[in-house]
Formats: sequence, C-alpha cells, structure tokens
Amino acid sequence: MLIGEVARHSGVSPRMLRHYDALGLVRPTGRTTGGYREYSAEDVRRIFHVESLRSLGLSLQQVGRALEDPVFTPSALVSDLIRWSEDRLAREQELLERLRAIDASAPTGWQGVLRIIELMRELNSTSAARRQQTVLVRSQGVPVPVELLAGAVLTESDPHVAGALRWALARAGGDGVAALSAGTHSKDVNIRRRAVLAIAGMPEAPGATAVLTHTLGDPDMTVRRHAAPELGRHGVTAAVPTLVGMVVEGSNDVEAAEVLGRLSRDPGCADRITSALVDELAVPTADSATRIRLTQALVELGGTTAQEVLRQLAHDDDRAVALVASALVGVLGERSPVDRTDENS
Repeated sequence: MLIGEVARHSGVSPRMLRHYDALGLVRPTGRTTGGYREYSAEDVRRIFHVESLRSLGLSLQQVGRALEDPVFTPSALVSDLIRWSEDRLAREQELLERLRAIDASAPTGWQGVLRIIELMRELNSTSAARRQQTVLVRSQGVPVPVELLAGAVLTESDPHVAGALRWALARAGGDGVAALSAGTHSKDVNIRRRAVLAIAGMPEAPGATAVLTHTLGDPDMTVRRHAAPELGRHGVTAAVPTLVGMVVEGSNDVEAAEVLGRLSRDPGCADRITSALVDELAVPTADSATRIRLTQALVELGGTTAQEVLRQLAHDDDRAVALVASALVGVLGERSPVDRTDENS
C-alpha cells in the first residue's frame, strides 16, 4: 500500500508516517518504480503497534526502545507511566479547582482574577502564620469565594489556621455547607473530620442539620463526636447514642452531658437517655472514672427517674461513685421547684 492508502486505513497522517520513517520507527519495506513508499502488511501492523504504545503516553523514543530492545520490559515503564499520569491528573485537578474558584468569584476584570490567584497562592504558603494572616486580613471587607475557603478548610492541618478558615467560611455567606458536603464522603478520614467540624460551626446554614445527621453513621468516632453536640442542641434525638458514648469515653463529656440534659426536656427522650446511661453504668468493664462521669451526667437530666437512679447510686458498692451520687442528690434536694422548672423550660 502507498502512503496515502495507509494513512486512510490507519488514521495516521502522511506527514507523521514520513516522520516515523525518518526516525526509523516504521520504514516501508519497499519502494515503487517511481520512488514512492510502499508499505507491507507487516509495516501496517507495526504502525498500529506504535500508535497503541503512544496512546499510553510513551514518547516516540520510548516506543522505539519498546519495539526494538528485547530487555526493555514493560513493567517498570508502565509503573512510571502510572506515576506520571497521577502527577498530571493532580496538576489538572489543581488547575480545575483554581478555575472554579475564579469563576465563583464572578470577577468583572483581570484585576479580580489576579486578586483570587494571589489569594490562592497565599493560602498555599508553607508558612502557617502567613496562611492565617491571609484569612484574617482578607475576610475583613474583601469577599472571598466560598469554594476557595471550603477547599482550604478541607486540606488545612494546622489547628490555628483551620480555626481561622472555619471562622471566615461561617461569615462568608453563600452555600458553605454545599461546598463542604463532598468532604463528608471522602475516603480520607481527616477530610471528613474537617468537613463535619466546619459544618457544625455554621448550624443555621441551610442543609447543615441534614448533612450532620447523615454523618452520625460515619465509622469514625471523631466524625460523629463533631456532629452530635450541635445536632443535640437542635433537638435531633439520633445524636443520643454518640453523646452517651462521649460521656463514657470522657471526650468532651461535660458538653455532651449538658446537651443530653437539653434533649431530656422532651419527656419521651428523657427516659431513653436515662436508660442508656443506666445501661452503661451496669457494664461490668466500666471503671470508676467512667461510672462517675455517667453519674454526673444523670444530674443534668430532668424527671424523677434520673433522680431515683442517683439515690440508688448513693449506696453503690464503689465508694467514689456513692460519694459523688450522694453529693448530687443533695444538690438536687437544695434546688427549689422553681429552679427545676426553669431548668426544664
């Protein structure tokens, strides 16, 4: 076949076929009497081999080695190609996020675009102090795209900078919850933790309660701990098991107990919470410190059931638990009926 016919069948332009010939990649086995290149069936198969390898991202030099060098094994090369492709995808993803941030800011001129690019550069600084300063200064009178702040929140590991970012995001307006919600589904547990912590900091934002409620099913306890207190303050009773677990484990147990007390203002929920705490008190492996935290949590609850449990605990075999329960029963006894009504109002 002549070069034009080969080009039509293979999809490779005549110019590229001549380039392959010059490089020695695919040299036609024959020439016509007029001097035109004439390709055999084997030449055409080699062209398809070249194109297949090029489709993997190999350079023409690498393609030549792969076809000619018997010791040039594919395993190492394919591993390199995977790494290069991953690096390229990461760069492309970073560029895409930058473009989306610029688009979200709706710039009216190139100065606006340059300002967003400068902000992104500062947020990517290796200095935590500079990143924090950027957030605090920029948030004063200068609008920052919500998507940009949310992206920074999900990747920031420094606790001080992360706090500044959450503060700025909560005050930026826009749909911050939507920008963060994808982070709650990340395979990276640290990203999920950051996303939930940030959403909990904007509880009145549309959709926040629904997203936080969904995260109560997260396999990571820290994620659930970030969500449960704010959900409890909003009357979401599904947070009760996590809140009780926080008391048991001593993780922000005072806050968790206070939120349980707020939820117990609903008579139907009060019995459920009391039963959960009593069940944990009865666990054979519960140590003294755990049982004391559970006892202290009971005093936050309304209703006579919790008070009766405290009276029983005043005679507990664990002297430390009994002393704490006795003191709490005394505190409850000193409260006037008006005080109790105010607590449960």
